[in-house]
Formats: sequence, structure tokens, C-alpha cells
Amino acid sequence: MPRSPGHSFYDRLHEVLADAGFDTFVETTCKPFYAPRMGAPSLPPGRDFRMHMIGYFEGIDAERGIAWRCSDSLSLRSFLRLASRDKVPDHSWLSKTRGRLPHEIHEKVFGWIESVVAGSGGTFSCATSRSIS
Repeated sequence: MPRSPGHSFYDRLHEVLADAGFDTFVETTCKPFYAPRMGAPSLPPGRDFRMHMIGYFEGIDAERGIAWRCSDSLSLRSFLRLASRDKVPDHSWLSKTRGRLPHEIHEKVFGWIESVVAGSGGTFSCATSRSIS
């Protein structure tokens, strides 16, 4: 399958987050709120937070809209670390995961993201009106 050139903003953001150990940090932070194994596998916390970042940067405040936007974009699927045949989590997974995690965890993770990006020495911007610097 051909690969799109991607979206430079999300490619750079992924690079900065990966270099800082984003997924390990988020999984460790969220671990107390996940059962070791019950029923269907959960949405990985890193993917959940990435989807909410996409919603923020693209100005999408509805979880259905975030899921639809992620499903519709190859570069966003790449940012979510999904293989070409993997399904994008639907809105109900986002809602369940958000409900499972207390507000303090969201503040901690997004505060960590902000400090990592601020410390990366670069300025991020995208086509939307939002940016990180």
C-alpha cells in the first residue's frame, strides 16, 4: 500500500514523544486503573491520549468526531501507531477509557507532554489555529 508523505506536525510530535518514552510513561502512570486481564483488551493508554491530542489540535471536541477523523487519515493512523489493517478505536472505547482515568491522571499526562515538547527546543504548529511552542 502506498504511504502518504504524512503530516510533518504529527511526525515530529511522534518523534519527540517516542524519544522521551511517552508510551512507557503513560502505561506506568495509568497501570493502577487497568485490570490485569478482564474481557476484551483495553485501548492502550498511549493511543487514547494520542487520540485526544488529535482532537485538541484539530479542534474536535466530540469523541465520535475524533474517531472518524482518525479513521479517515493515513497520517493520523500512523501517529496512533496503527498498522494499515488495524481498526481505529471507536468513540465508545475513548469514552470508557476517559471515564476510567481520574482527572488528575489526565492533568499529569498532558502536563508531562507539555514539558517534553517545551523542552524539545522546537516549535510545533499545524494548519489549525492551535500550536505548541
